[in-house]
Amino acid sequence: MHIDFHDNTNSVNSDYIDLIHRLVRFTAQKEGVSDQAEVSISFVSNREIQELNRNYRQIDKPTDVISFALQESVEGELDVIDEDLPLVLGDIVISVDRAKEQADDYGHTLERELGFLAVHGFLHLLGYDHMNEEDEKEMFQKQDNILGEFNLER
Repeated sequence: MHIDFHDNTNSVNSDYIDLIHRLVRFTAQKEGVSDQAEVSISFVSNREIQELNRNYRQIDKPTDVISFALQESVEGELDVIDEDLPLVLGDIVISVDRAKEQADDYGHTLERELGFLAVHGFLHLLGYDHMNEEDEKEMFQKQDNILGEFNLER
């Protein structure tokens, strides 16, 4: 799996990027995602993620992670799959500011919080959601299992 990292904050050290790379690859393997799949992960400030949240979700406040799935099907749209092209799953955008705040709030490491947010965003790209109680339970259990198996628990 190819993961393209962009650190707009110039604050995420290479150890964290390596950890997230291994964790997302681990999650992809657990979920049966093709080795040829591609994803982009960007690290941004609260200001940048607030702008994205306002423009795409009409919520004018910072959030911790936003995912933009490219493989979502829209009603009435034809599925066009070219087996010769890599599967581009989409983009994950993580606020480093919020990750630091939440790590402090929850009493765990920044490493754990960034890992959690990366897995959460990646599962959204795979179609998981938490819009209702049943879906939330499934997604959060999957996150906990993945983080536990990867030894990145709270």
